This record gives sequence, structure tokens and C-alpha cells, in this order.
Amino acid sequence: MSTTELPKQYNPLESEAKWQKYWEESGVFVAASESEKEPYCIMIPPPNVTGSLHMGHAFQEVLIDILIRYHRMRGFNTLWLPGTDHASIAVQTILDKQIKAEGKTNQEVGREKFLDRAWKWKAESGGTIVSQLRRLGVSADWTRERFTMDQGLSNSVTEAFVKLYEAGLIYRGEYLVNWCPESQSAVSDLEVDSKEVNGHLWHFRYPLADGSGHLVVATTRPETMLGDTAVAVNPEDDRYKHLIGKTIMLPIMNREIPIIADQYVDPKFGSGCVKITPAHDPNDFEMGKRHQLPLINILNKDGSINENGGEFQGQDRFVARKNVVAKLDELSLLEKIEDYAHTVPYSERGKVPVEPLLSIQWFVNIKPLSDFALEQFDKQNSPTFVPDRWGKVYRDWLIRLKDWCISRQLWWGHQIPAWYAPDGTIFVARTETEAYAQAKAKFGEDITLERDPDVLDTWFSSGLWPFSTLGWPEQTQDFETFYPTSVLVTGFDIIFFWVARMTMMAGYFTGKMPFHTVYIHGLVRDENNQKMSKSKNNGIDPLVLINKYGTDALRYSLVKEVTGAGQDIRLDYNRKTDESTTVETARNFANKLWNASRFVMMNLNDMKTSRGSFHIENLELADRWILSRYYQTVLQVREQLDAYSMGEATKSLYEFFWGDFCDWYIELVKSRLQEEANPTSRATVQQTLAFVLDGILRLLHPFMPHVTEEIWQLLTYGTSEPSNDHPVLAIQPYPEIDTTHINEELEEQFKLIIGTIRTIRNLRAEAEIKPSLKVKVILQSDSGRERTLLESGQSYILDLARVEDLAILATVDELATEEAIAGVVGTVQAIVSLVGVVDIAQLVAKLERSLKKLEGAIASSQGRLNNEGYVKKAPPEVVATARAELEESLKQQEILKARLAQLQK
Repeated sequence: MSTTELPKQYNPLESEAKWQKYWEESGVFVAASESEKEPYCIMIPPPNVTGSLHMGHAFQEVLIDILIRYHRMRGFNTLWLPGTDHASIAVQTILDKQIKAEGKTNQEVGREKFLDRAWKWKAESGGTIVSQLRRLGVSADWTRERFTMDQGLSNSVTEAFVKLYEAGLIYRGEYLVNWCPESQSAVSDLEVDSKEVNGHLWHFRYPLADGSGHLVVATTRPETMLGDTAVAVNPEDDRYKHLIGKTIMLPIMNREIPIIADQYVDPKFGSGCVKITPAHDPNDFEMGKRHQLPLINILNKDGSINENGGEFQGQDRFVARKNVVAKLDELSLLEKIEDYAHTVPYSERGKVPVEPLLSIQWFVNIKPLSDFALEQFDKQNSPTFVPDRWGKVYRDWLIRLKDWCISRQLWWGHQIPAWYAPDGTIFVARTETEAYAQAKAKFGEDITLERDPDVLDTWFSSGLWPFSTLGWPEQTQDFETFYPTSVLVTGFDIIFFWVARMTMMAGYFTGKMPFHTVYIHGLVRDENNQKMSKSKNNGIDPLVLINKYGTDALRYSLVKEVTGAGQDIRLDYNRKTDESTTVETARNFANKLWNASRFVMMNLNDMKTSRGSFHIENLELADRWILSRYYQTVLQVREQLDAYSMGEATKSLYEFFWGDFCDWYIELVKSRLQEEANPTSRATVQQTLAFVLDGILRLLHPFMPHVTEEIWQLLTYGTSEPSNDHPVLAIQPYPEIDTTHINEELEEQFKLIIGTIRTIRNLRAEAEIKPSLKVKVILQSDSGRERTLLESGQSYILDLARVEDLAILATVDELATEEAIAGVVGTVQAIVSLVGVVDIAQLVAKLERSLKKLEGAIASSQGRLNNEGYVKKAPPEVVATARAELEESLKQQEILKARLAQLQK
């Protein structure tokens, strides 16, 4: 396409596909391993390989892309490293369902064939999210794309595990873990969603073993009483001091258990007696350790009751719950049942209540790692959080951390590099060969080892992401160049899951924090300001909006909605029509950019832009003003981007382009573009238009890369067809600040000229003067400085306000205000003569009719709103609308009265 073929409408889908393909194929976004340029690196928060692009992804990746493109244009050696996470539980769940649908079990399929299926699924379906990210126009270096289970990252994971184990920071032990019966795997505290449920609190009588009475205990999980090994009371509770040391005969199980004293027990809660089940409650577990109580596990891994549950063996936990209550009722040991709202932990993936379960798992001793990260934050403020309020959240989390359970009972993932001898001796090694070498050194040649079947928590590999992706543990050139990375852009919801784990892992293995800054963004909320979620089914598919309005429109609208770093945004959306007025407005902005550029290019006479080549001595007032405004905008936008105020930057650009450049400068200089205009003036305005438009395209490029690239190619080379001979806008310099062109006094003065034009236009509209008619205007000001300024802008006022006779005076005769309409801008009075352009009597009559009609509507509205019955019965939104309409009518009434007063004086 050439400038002579420019259509009136921008075609985003055609342009976006073209430039996305060319940028990638031509290597525009490939970072240099070695460069004299300052490095700037952001790692993508790796989306799950099972995922599809949702609005949260779109928002986050757009924010990253803006920072990346901005720094690339500033001359940094810029790397945005993309990749995906293997998503252990999500992939396992998909394959489990497939295998179940075939009437088989995982055990029948076997681990090796299961993993073959997983890799095949990944090859066929795992690229969806990546192709969708490309649709966003992200300027990632796809030559460095990583997957958390590719060979290099798998080696890094193994190395990290072995090093931590050798340092005594990874251990294996029997502890209570969060167990998901659905996925039959341990889950971390961070993979648990706490939900408020309306349940019950059951109160049971536990008989004293000597037959002298009973104690009442309460529980929300009656089935766990099958594993009780004590009843606890507070040692200071006078009601039970005499019973400490005696025993209870546990109902149903007929097991004698002790009454113990522990400060943990709250005497004011319930009866003051607490049943203790050390194998199924974390607090009871700690109390059991203090009192050397036996641990009796009553659950199988699928959540059913095991052999320790007596007559309830084989029953599902919730079936057993009902049956235990019924049995105790039958034994006359059910004291009462209360309705009870309480919090129940649910498995994030399995969607079922988790069970605290005694299990042998692998753990990371987290304190040495968290202590180093905490020291870096307290002493160096590293990393820096934006907004800074999240730093406190991060710090509090580091302080509260418990040891991290890292083993998962799954097959898809990084298999734990540990092998067991027949006697249970553990050999942790990088390879099976290395493990056998260790075992043979201990037991001799005739030894057989079995590898631990569990895999590592997905977050273990994700915790290594900032440095494993650069080649660690090898000291690669990429690692030397880009580590530590520059910024992490992520949501607040994974500060605990991911951010803290990366800082701890990086601190231990590299001695440095993995990134200088953590930019925490907010959420994209739906049209009702609700958080988007699968459970609410209120997500908005970004690809639907991209197909309707274009990628740049979606990118711009998402960022423009941000008001302050880290704030949530609301995206309006009509679910019936798949339309969004917010994104449509951004699409209109892209079209405005296209059409304004089209106008400029059609008036350049094939002159190509050449930055800064105009002659300063030839610049006229409007030229000097737009250049000052342009460089002020450059200054403002760079400061805003450097401060992560990306929403504010889009607003600054919008106001400059649409307001200063389109609404005013282009209109001010149109007459100078005519063939008959002074050649020097014409050439100057052409160069100024081209220069400022070129700068606008550069400023906007990080936000709207496709439309700006398309226009810039046309402006610079006269064609938008990609060519290796034509460098792309994506790697052009970002506009620099030139303070010599900034003239704040001129900008203030020019506000008066613009305000005067606007005031005259408003007066014309109020008097209903036809646009084709020119008017006579008097501008009166006591200030000689203002009069001089108005005189310097006289040609602009005559042209844009459609004025044929303009007088700029210090004083005005009263006769001049007769048959005229007046307005004020600052301290300047603008008087528009109506003689010969308006039939005043006819206009007055029309305004009086409008006023009468309006006053009737006002009286009607006031009558309804003063009626208490109407206000009470009508829906609140109807009443609110009526009040707003009345307020607007009263404002219109004031305006009409003021107009009439002017015309009738």
C-alpha cells in the first residue's frame, strides 16, 4: 500500500497479521547475548501449558510489552523471554479423564506410556496459549522460548534439588500435609482455597473410663473421632483440674485415651474440652508431639475410611460422618447439633475439601532461604515493589513461612531424583547412574534401587525460572548478560506462590535477587466490577474483542483504564452482542490516528519526514506552540513510563494527539497548506506536521504497535509493504526531550487564543448562527499584554472562529454590546455582533418556547420526586435517573434564562 492508495478506514486484522509475521521472521525482537548496550530483561510469568488466553493474561502481557518496546526503542539490549509452565496437576487431570473414559486406570496404562501420552498432548494442544499470545503482538524473543520441562530446565531442577539436599535443606519425613482425595496428592498451603460454608457443630458425650460421668466435646468433622487419642483441657480450668490424668473410654472404638492438660485449649470455647486427633489436624499434631500421643490414621488416600475405622471401614468420609453421628445418637451420646458457619479448605485443583493427612513427603527447610531474602529486602530494599504497599505483604509472608512440602503424588512433572535401596537408604543423585555408583559404594555391586515415584511441586521449577531459563547452573553468556533481570510484572495473587519462592531460590543459588523491581498490577474486572472467574462464568475472551476491534484497540483500552499503578480496571462488555464501548472508543482512536496521518501525508507532496531539519527562524506561532506541547508530552510520557504509570501515559498521549495536534494544530495550519500559501510558510508547516506526526507514532508505538508501524512505514518510505531495506519503527529511537523547544509561557499564552476561539464558537452556537456566516467580534481586555497576544493570534481567531471583522480593544462602548451576545475567557470579554446574522426577535421567541416547555418538564419531575409514595415504590435506579434528569433540566433552564437576558437587554 502506498500513500496514494490510503483507504479511509484502517484495517487492523490485515495489518496486525502482516507485522507480527514480519517482526518475528526478521528477528527484530531477538536479543544479543553479548552487547555494549545496557541490558533490559523481563521473564514472562509462564502461563500453564493447558491454558487459553484470558483477559488477565492479555492485560499482563500488554503491560510487559509496553515496557519492553519502550526500552528497546530507548536503545537497551532488550530480552523478553517467553515460555510456558508444565502445570502438573492440570495436565494430569486432563489425562486422567481421558484414560478413565477409555475404561482404564493409570496403573493399567503404566507410567511410561502415561508420560508418552502427556508429551503427545503437549505437542498437539500445548501451543494454544503461545499462538494466542502472538495475536497480542507481544515482542518476545521466541528463539529463546522455554518450557519448564524442557531438557535444560529439567537439568536445572535436578541440580537445585541435589544441591539443597546435600546442604541439608531438603529432607524427607512423616508429617501432616494437605491431602486432596480427588487428585490423591499432597497440595501446599498456597494451593488451598478457604471457603465459608454453612455446616454443623456436633457435641458428643465422652464417658469417663471409671464410669463417674462424661465430658462433652464438639467437632465439625465427627468421623475423625475414630482416630482420637486424647481429650485436652486447659490446666487452669477449675472445672476439669481434678480430671487431668484420668482416662476416657472412646465411644464406638472402645479405646481408653487420656485426659491431658495443654495451654492451647481455650476454656471459653464450647465446653472447654477438646478431642485430639493428631493424625488429622495440624494443631492436634503439634499437641500430640508435646504429649507423645499415638498417631492413628483413619483415612485411605481416596478419602475413604481405612482399617483403623472399625465398622466404618470402606465408607467415604462424608458417608462415615453421617453414620458416626447416627451411631453416637443410638448410644445416647449425641448431646446436640448446632448450625455453624466455618471455613473449610478446598483443593484448588480437585475442588474438594482437603484432609490433613499423615504422610511421608519431601520438604524444603525454608528458613535459611527466607532469611536471606528477608535480609536483602530489609537492608537493600531488594526487590523494589511498585506499588510499594506490596512490599509489606511480601515481607510478612517471608516471616510467616513454614517448611515447604515439595512432593506431589503425580506422574507428570519433574520426578524426584531420589532412589531407595531395599533397606530404605536414600540416594539423591543427578542421574540413575550416579545413584547406583553411590549405592554400590555402600552395598556392593549386587544392589537394586527403586526411584521415588513422586514429582516435584510445579512451583519448585517455577521458582528457578528467572535464572534457569538463562542457562543456570552453567555460567552462560545469557546468564552473564541478563541476570539479574530488570522487572517482574505479575498479579498480587501470586506474591506468595511465586514471587517469594523466586527470591528465596535465586538468593540461595545465585546470591542475588532475581529482579530489581516487582511491578504488581491489578485485576481486570467485568462489566459489573466483579472479579472474573471460571466459577462465575463471567470471563471475557480477549480474542473475541481482537477479532471485532483489533489488537491495538484492546491493548490501548486495557492500559488506558489504569488509574494508578496496581489498580484494578473495569472492562465494559455486552454479552449479547460481544461488544465493548471501551474497546470501541480505542478503535475509534486508532481510526483517528489513521485519518489524521492520512491528511498529513496527503499534504506533504511526497516530502519524507526528516527529524529536526526545519529552520527554526521560519517557525510561526502555532508551530512553536505545537513543538513546545510535543516536547512537554515527550517529557511527561517518559517520566510516566519510567514510574510504571502506563495508564497516565496513554491519557497524556491521547490528550496531546487528539486535542493539541488534531483539534487545534491541524485546524490552525490548514490555510498554510493551500497552493496559494506562502511557500516558506507552507514548507515549514509541512515539515512540522511530518516531524510531530513521526514523534507521535514513536511515542504511541509501545501501546499500539501495529497501526503505528503501518503509518510510520507509509510516512517514512511511502509504502507499508515490509522490506529488509526499510528498518521498522519497532527499533527506532524513542523521542528524546529537547528543552530548547519547551516554552511554558507560550503555552499559557496560547491557551488564551484557544479559549477565545472556543468561546466565540460557543457564542455562535448559542445564537444559532449558521456556520457559513462570518461574524463581527470585539475582544476587550484591560491588559496590554493580553491584547498583544490576541493580536499575534488574530489570523487563527479569524480563521477558526469564522470572524470577518475583529477588533481588539482596551475599552468597549456600551452601544457595541447592543444586539450582541457576550462571553468571557479569563479576563477577556468576547462580544459577537448579531446584526445581520440573526433575527433576534425570532430567536427570542424560540428560546422562550423552549424555556416554557422545559419549565413544564421541570415542574412535572419535581412533582413526582416530591411525592413520597412514588419515591418509595419506584425502583431505586428509576428514582436516581429521574433526579439526574431534573438536575440537568435545571442547568438547561439557567442557560436559557441567561441567553434570553443577554438578547433582551
